[in-house]
Amino acid sequence: MAQPLTTATTLPPNHRFDIGPARYPKLFGATSVPIEMSDGAVLTADILRPGDGGGPAREPLPAIINFTPYNKMINRHSMRWNTALRALGERVGSSDRRRFTARDVLHTPAGGILEPFVINRTAVHRGYVGLMIDVRGTGTSTGSWDFFQPREQQDYLEAIAWVREQPWCNGEFVVTGVSYGAISALITAGLRPEGLRAVFAIEAGEDPMRELGLTGGVPTPGMMLWILAVTGSKWLPSVPGLVRAGITKQFLRDRIADPAGWVRHAIDIGLTENHPDSFLNPMWASKLARFEDISAPTWIHGGWHDVYNRSNFRMFDRIPLSAGEKQVFVDDSYHLTVGSGLGAPDSPQALDELQCAWFDRWAKGIDNGIDRYGPITVRRQGDGQWLRHSEFPDPSASLQRLYLNSEITGTATHAGTDAGLSAEATEIESRLPLPTGRMRMASNNTGIMSMGVALLFGRRFGTDDRHAEAGAVTFTSEPLAADTVLSGAMNLHLNVEAEGTDAFWSVTVCDVEPGGASVPITRGALLSSLRAIDTAGSEYVDGELVFPLHSLTAESVLPVVPGEPFAIDIEINPTEAVLPAGHRLRIAVSRTSFPRHLIPPWKQRAITGQAIVLDPHRPSYLTLRTARA
Repeated sequence: MAQPLTTATTLPPNHRFDIGPARYPKLFGATSVPIEMSDGAVLTADILRPGDGGGPAREPLPAIINFTPYNKMINRHSMRWNTALRALGERVGSSDRRRFTARDVLHTPAGGILEPFVINRTAVHRGYVGLMIDVRGTGTSTGSWDFFQPREQQDYLEAIAWVREQPWCNGEFVVTGVSYGAISALITAGLRPEGLRAVFAIEAGEDPMRELGLTGGVPTPGMMLWILAVTGSKWLPSVPGLVRAGITKQFLRDRIADPAGWVRHAIDIGLTENHPDSFLNPMWASKLARFEDISAPTWIHGGWHDVYNRSNFRMFDRIPLSAGEKQVFVDDSYHLTVGSGLGAPDSPQALDELQCAWFDRWAKGIDNGIDRYGPITVRRQGDGQWLRHSEFPDPSASLQRLYLNSEITGTATHAGTDAGLSAEATEIESRLPLPTGRMRMASNNTGIMSMGVALLFGRRFGTDDRHAEAGAVTFTSEPLAADTVLSGAMNLHLNVEAEGTDAFWSVTVCDVEPGGASVPITRGALLSSLRAIDTAGSEYVDGELVFPLHSLTAESVLPVVPGEPFAIDIEINPTEAVLPAGHRLRIAVSRTSFPRHLIPPWKQRAITGQAIVLDPHRPSYLTLRTARA
């Protein structure tokens, strides 16, 4: 995993970087500015420039560029609410952050995320020009939307070339964004455009299709909702912007020619048996960032419960920069709650200020020390402590196996089946069928797919999964004798059996409190027919598989023979969590996890009964790294 530092790093996570006072008291905006592409399509940009009573600053400045599909006109209006929402979040306050709660959802705006989500006015006041650009086929831009396709990537380069030619830009720029914008920023960095000085990617993914569109080999309902939202918002342009740019007819022609676009294609993927795009393929590969080609200093900002949690450290490892020039920062947060609690005395600086400090260091050459931060900064689950690491997983953590057994523990009477987890392999052969029944909406999976919003409805959506475990087989350990840290990715090796020609496995790893609450800390999933492992991309430690990378291609499909046992290895997303003495570790295995995963109708017909087969000669076990706290 991550390489150790070559020089000592001394700055603690709560260090404050000096971003100086605002240099310019006023901001001057221009909306829906047209940028023509080489094929005739027109992207439109909102531009925010600093200045004073005499107008915008006259000297050329570095630019902050954010590409978005989320209709910058809508985002622009959200800027008006920034101050009020930030004040409201501060008034609500955060929890002690041992667990992420509804209070922390409401506190999120106080952490500074609203600035970098649109245009970071904190940075613009200090001498940057901010741009938000609607990508092709979205917002007020013309053309047809096809996310991250090679033509869109070419648009990034052409738009950047336009920015660098403007008199208000000094030829240097940085790229940033949240979610889609963050992925666009990383793709841009891999293309190595001239003038790029830094990247600040918030809630990005290494491989969006693997992590969100085809998680564990099955579609995610949230992907369709996302496509519908982007498609709907592309019909809400800035009409004055269209008129000023002279592109009204072109806009209408393009929208009418492609009214739904990816909506139809997504439906086809979900309903068509073995659709080519329901597997990883060259088309999906063409949409990925080239991490090994990134040469600009890069900050990766993620969350343990983000939809892209799987790949924060993988992206960090793949970028060929020295520690300090690349940073990874992982909070205990969800996709829409990034930055909650930042700015508090015992926490890192507010997110808008951190971003400004990162850009100051690399775009302006200010030696503010941020390259001596981290390079790995995490908020540990379980106690909320901020930790700085030189490498991840924690090098003091040792590899361990915990074996599944059929012994009733008495700790999960609410579960479909209550079973055990121990350091020794079982000597008793048994077969544990996975329960069938209705879907359980009250679960942490709903919390994740609502991007944290569902936590407002109670603990069952974030910090107590017992309701969802009624549809699972749970394996629970004895109480821990000492505070124990889990660090890194895990692998759940199962010996299983299916009555049909396929089976789906959803896994949640939980911290069980003495009072019984089952707190999800990480998760994984896998469709049995896609269990083939890419050994070159997987992680092994002393020959032990600790993070299996599944091929997920049509060519890698393996048959499932009804009634014949087979083995699967399920990748469990990386985490850093402390389980206090007296707590227990639990693995919950179920055959569904809606709304995190959606098994298509044609695939549901192939899935009937499925069971975990506990065999002393072919044990099932969890491979993980643990250390004393």
